Amino acid sequence: MSTEARCNGQVEYRMKADQGTYVLVLRTDAEAAVQVGRWGVLTIQPGYYLYVGRAFGSGGVRARVTRHCRQSKSKHWHIDYLREMAIVESVWYSHRQTRLEHRWAKVLAKWGNAGPIPGFGCSDCSCDSHLFYFRKAPTLVEFAETLGCSVESWSCEKTF
Repeated sequence: MSTEARCNGQVEYRMKADQGTYVLVLRTDAEAAVQVGRWGVLTIQPGYYLYVGRAFGSGGVRARVTRHCRQSKSKHWHIDYLREMAIVESVWYSHRQTRLEHRWAKVLAKWGNAGPIPGFGCSDCSCDSHLFYFRKAPTLVEFAETLGCSVESWSCEKTF
């Protein structure tokens, strides 16, 4: 069903560099307000944020996730601003060559107690959001069951 590679310096070797779709599972314990480029102010609440993205360029999912996990980087995407305030707890991903981010975002929007953040991370598509807030941690098992397909998992033991 899923595999788990620990963030012990070997993630680059254990997570393939293939293209695909991913979900960053982020956790924050504090309330804050963050200016997200020209998008606006994001009011952050303690809990979990799930961000859906795709990685179909060079280096695939591994390169994109590695970038998202770094603390020091230029701000290119909306998620880069939230990432300064939140810890990456895990990444759920698929190396299917089909772009699944829109389907995954629609599933998350209807899932349980999700709170979509309107307009976040979806300026290049027609989705309502690619970022979803959960008060309690959602599980990979439930997500995969809702999708009806297998999803891999990579868990972080440290912050970057």
